[in-house]
Amino acid sequence: MSQKNQNAGFSTRRLVKLAFVAALYVVLTYALGFMSYGNIQFRVAEALMLLCFYKKDYGIALTVGCFIANMFSPMALDMVFGTAATLLAVLLIYVSPNIFVASLAPVATNAVIVGAELTYCFKTPFWLNALEVGFGEFVCVCVAGVIIFKLVERNASVMKIITE
Repeated sequence: MSQKNQNAGFSTRRLVKLAFVAALYVVLTYALGFMSYGNIQFRVAEALMLLCFYKKDYGIALTVGCFIANMFSPMALDMVFGTAATLLAVLLIYVSPNIFVASLAPVATNAVIVGAELTYCFKTPFWLNALEVGFGEFVCVCVAGVIIFKLVERNASVMKIITE
C-alpha cells in the first residue's frame, strides 16, 4: 500500500492519538470534577480545544471526550447540550484565522448553550449563567490555553507530534 493510501484513513497511530486526547479530556474533567461542572466552572480540559486549531482531527476526539466527561455531570442534559457546545466550538475553531480568535469559540458557545441549559435546569438568570460559564471558559481557554499553546509552538518536536 502506498504512503498516500495509508494516510487517507485512520491509521493505528492516528486512532491512538485521538483516543489519548479524548481520554485526557475525560480524565482532566473528572479528576477536577469539583470545578468542572455547574454554573461556575473552570474546566481545565477545555484548553485542549485549541488542538483543533492545529489539526482538525482533534475535533472528533474532543467531542467524544466531552460527551464521556458529561456522563459524570450532575445534569443529564450536559451530555446533549454540553457536547453540542463543544461540537459547535470545534467547527468555529476550524475557520478561525488565528489562535486568539479560535480561543473565543468555546467561550461563546459554552456561555450561550450551557448558560441556557443551566437556566432551564436551575431557573437562574440566563445572563448570570452565561457570564459565569463564559468567565470560566475565558480563563481556561483564552488565558491558560493560549499561553500553553504559544509556548508549545516554540518546540518544533512537540508541534510535529501535534500536527502529524
